[in-house]
Amino acid sequence: MATFSIENFGCRATEAAATALRHQLLGSGLAPAADHLSADVVVLNTCTVTAAADSQARDAVRKIRRANPAARIVVTGCYAQRAPEELAALEGVAWVIGNARQAEIPRVIRELLGPDTNSSAGAALEENSLSLAQGPAKILTGDMLAQDILASVAAPPGASATHDRTRPILKIQDGCNNRCAYCVIPVVRGRSRSLPPDAVVEQVRGLVAAGAREIVLSGINLGSYGRDLAPRAPLEAVVRRILNETALAQLRFSSIEPQDITEDFVALVASSGRLARHFHVPLQSGSDRVLRAMHRWYRTGHYAERVQLIRRRLPDAAIGADVIVGFPGETREDFEATAAFIAQQPLTYLHVFSFSARPDTAAADPSDAVAPGVIQERARALRALGREKSAAFRDALAGRTVRALTLKSGGDGWTDALTGNYLKLRMTGRHPANQWHELRLTAGAEDLVAARPI
Repeated sequence: MATFSIENFGCRATEAAATALRHQLLGSGLAPAADHLSADVVVLNTCTVTAAADSQARDAVRKIRRANPAARIVVTGCYAQRAPEELAALEGVAWVIGNARQAEIPRVIRELLGPDTNSSAGAALEENSLSLAQGPAKILTGDMLAQDILASVAAPPGASATHDRTRPILKIQDGCNNRCAYCVIPVVRGRSRSLPPDAVVEQVRGLVAAGAREIVLSGINLGSYGRDLAPRAPLEAVVRRILNETALAQLRFSSIEPQDITEDFVALVASSGRLARHFHVPLQSGSDRVLRAMHRWYRTGHYAERVQLIRRRLPDAAIGADVIVGFPGETREDFEATAAFIAQQPLTYLHVFSFSARPDTAAADPSDAVAPGVIQERARALRALGREKSAAFRDALAGRTVRALTLKSGGDGWTDALTGNYLKLRMTGRHPANQWHELRLTAGAEDLVAARPI
């Protein structure tokens, strides 16, 4: 039987797409390979949010080509949507398929492998693999603005999903109507589109039936969910349906923009023990001048109100933020304002990104770029501040009793686990994944918290 492997880059939306693709390829008669070295087809699901993400994808193509020259390499995702010709020029790439045409990947792979797809790959694959891999890559893209969100964003209801049943990601929204000056996502994913509520509930039921204890609800701009539907169906409404109509034990949210963190939404999270106390609220800058230049829709005062609201209603909630350093024109005063603002907020972790100019964005060709060395220095300073915030949060919870979901066993005598408020734990003992445990937090570390079963 022909085999495949998938390597994923980037955000939770790409992870959800990779999971859906895996189910589709299994349904097409392919078998998962142990790794890229033994795969007949390798699918790279790319990101293009930064230049570094593009570079990682190109490096992956070269490494796979060297390690497994017989493999057919199929490149998809946001980089494939943005610059298909660039990827098609890489040696070893057989197909480049943009986000708009991802539903056709199983068909393309079946045609690529030929009539023996559902049987032993055998001599036919060996005979043709090098010539096919070395030939000119084919490109399949389309207009994202014309695409509907795929219904197959998760395992089909009732399907076996043992490989990803621990915290599967369910993408219910794609695209973005915002035009932030640094962001190419609207170009490569199109306008905001939402999965209808009935389909969301059906997907959740299917994942629960397959064994999921926690599901991460995700989207490119999750807070905008339902605004494109007729009638409108806000995020709060579909969350209530999940709580009322499914047996899901815990629902977690991916990133939500600050303007979508409303009193009603925070009250909803506070009202149910089945909703994870975890908010990821992008900040990007603590300087109002830079936020304006970024074309962000809020200012620091509004952001502070939202995170303070969360902290008042949910004292133990995790609150994370994205921050970009080195946006064109960012002065030392702007950076110092950002650092001071973050220090004042009840954040528990930071994701710090260095600015990267992206094609087809307002900041694509900056005339007032910040020097790379300055960007690196500022990024290091904010990451240190983020570590301080995380340590303070962990220390404040020392000695508490928490419920955590086991993820996987690690070394001798310990298992990784995760709490609703996003504490990453190393619990004593080896335990199966996807099990709830009551734990007592015993000590903090750089990134993990030690815990023992009660």
